[in-house]
Amino acid sequence: MLILALDSALSGCAAAVVAEDAVAAQRLSDAPRGQAEILPPLVEQVLAEAGVTPGQLDLVAVTVGPGSFTGLRAGLALAHGLALGAGVPVVGVTVAEALADSLPHLHGRALWVAIDSRRSRVFLDRGGGMEAFALDALPAPEGPVAVAGDAASAVAARLAARNVDVMLTDARRPLPRHVALVAARRAQGALPPLPAQPLYVDPPEARLPATPPRPPPV
Repeated sequence: MLILALDSALSGCAAAVVAEDAVAAQRLSDAPRGQAEILPPLVEQVLAEAGVTPGQLDLVAVTVGPGSFTGLRAGLALAHGLALGAGVPVVGVTVAEALADSLPHLHGRALWVAIDSRRSRVFLDRGGGMEAFALDALPAPEGPVAVAGDAASAVAARLAARNVDVMLTDARRPLPRHVALVAARRAQGALPPLPAQPLYVDPPEARLPATPPRPPPV
């Protein structure tokens, strides 16, 4: 299976062509902003390096979140546009799924994926979906845990202060290969379907005005 994998859910962004589970070409950017401008050239570079045209792809894989509002939309818009032009499906992958795929050997530890919500809270996936918690009100794990994600350091520090048996992993953001591997399993029916749309934990901050806007001037 030939997959173009994109990630722009957290800080930075990445693109890769993955062929039969191996990375044929990959580009990573650590820029914290500007994913909408940075990601398209990365895609052009990995396709050229791999010698692949969009029409040769079997699918486009993309992270759906949770994460940055702007980054998610940049990655998803590009993924849908490329897939539409190539006539191939878009397959969504959560940040937690991709990070979990990169950490197959945790020796019995439960994996917690912690994502910075930028509201003095974290989005926490404990294997059953994302929930939002204040850093000072984290739940108590039932046993030893490993923590991944861009808020992993903060979460691990607070758990350690409570004498929890916690291991801080070095998995901070999804890598395209693991986005592709999870997407391949989903496309083959081994994982439940997931819409390739932004995955939000909190409701949007934007609100409709309480009163209708004034009519345009005559």
